Amino acid sequence: MKEATYTKTELTLTAAEANVQALVFMLPILVLYLVPYVLLWPEQISLKAIESFVLAHGVQVLFYPFLMLLVFVAGAVVHELLHGLTWALFCKNGVKSIKYGVHWRYLTPYCHCQEMLPLRPYILGGIMPGLVMGLVPALWGMATGNLLLFLFGLFFSIAASGGLLVLWMLRRAKSSDLVQDHPEKMGCYVFSRK
Repeated sequence: MKEATYTKTELTLTAAEANVQALVFMLPILVLYLVPYVLLWPEQISLKAIESFVLAHGVQVLFYPFLMLLVFVAGAVVHELLHGLTWALFCKNGVKSIKYGVHWRYLTPYCHCQEMLPLRPYILGGIMPGLVMGLVPALWGMATGNLLLFLFGLFFSIAASGGLLVLWMLRRAKSSDLVQDHPEKMGCYVFSRK
């Protein structure tokens, strides 16, 4: 790519800014998921249902917070792998172009693609965790009345808020643009033809 034929625009946020701004996507996700589920399965969202669940599972309920933490940690790893493996499909150097890590200060895991990608593959890699771990399980749980599957999908849809934020930042990009992940901040560089 010849630098002279492209303009470079930085679309980034710090991890702290991204965590705050991602909250904007959480409320609509909660409303869009919870309202239909409650309308479809109102008997599952009641004190009687919660009481029956606790009585049926007894002392096991005390271990559920630890199980939830384990699912969260494993899910964060799978979430980042979905970003990376999707982007790697479009990279010349495949998985060698993908870097993983954690911003420990903010407890935020990340996946960084070191190659420049066309806009559509970049977006596909950005939405993949939200689709696979969020939307699909939530819809399946909603259709079948499986509350645990629905809650799994809801949780990981909310976890995908950061990815939705980056996609929102790219809303004015053109399909002919190229996108390069920013190596340190959340976001990217967009290269547009002059």
